[in-house]
Amino acid sequence: MAATTMNAQKESMPKILFMVGSLRAASASKAMALSMAELLADEAEIAFADIGTLPHYNADTLDNPQVAALNEAIRSADGLVFVTPEYNYSIPGLLKNAIDWASRPAYNSVFVNKPCFVISVSGGALGGVRAQSHLKYILNGMLAVVFPSLEVVVPHANDKIADGRIADQAILSFGRARLVAFIDFVRGQAKAA
Repeated sequence: MAATTMNAQKESMPKILFMVGSLRAASASKAMALSMAELLADEAEIAFADIGTLPHYNADTLDNPQVAALNEAIRSADGLVFVTPEYNYSIPGLLKNAIDWASRPAYNSVFVNKPCFVISVSGGALGGVRAQSHLKYILNGMLAVVFPSLEVVVPHANDKIADGRIADQAILSFGRARLVAFIDFVRGQAKAA
């Protein structure tokens, strides 16, 4: 009986897809995404998009299985959480490439009306705020719904990693609270649809 209840609860949980903008195994972005996913395990069904296998964007390429898998993962998710580092004052090419693939056809892609939340991570003092701003601008251009919230930024991120996770409790607590609000927003969007 308890297993049925747990499964029913799991089925009613929103599906949240994380997109991490770094491939490095020990990246601070990955550490933050894993930390947040663990903290949200009782709030949502969590999955991670595999954007590292995508080819470079080329509009002449049709029917690519990795692109189809990414589009299906985004389509089936109730909300997206982007965790991005800041490279040269913007988002990494890896993440932009994934977004470019999933943004087609323009104004009618899997991003239209998709609730999105952005977290930025940086080794610098600003925590990737410029990348966060750029990513929100891109998402708005694709008609995604960027959740209005206090910004979750992780400055000096490499100094905050322990055992592959972010160890700064203040950042984790703040991030979790913002993401719980996002998940509540996603639930409301689903009910309204």
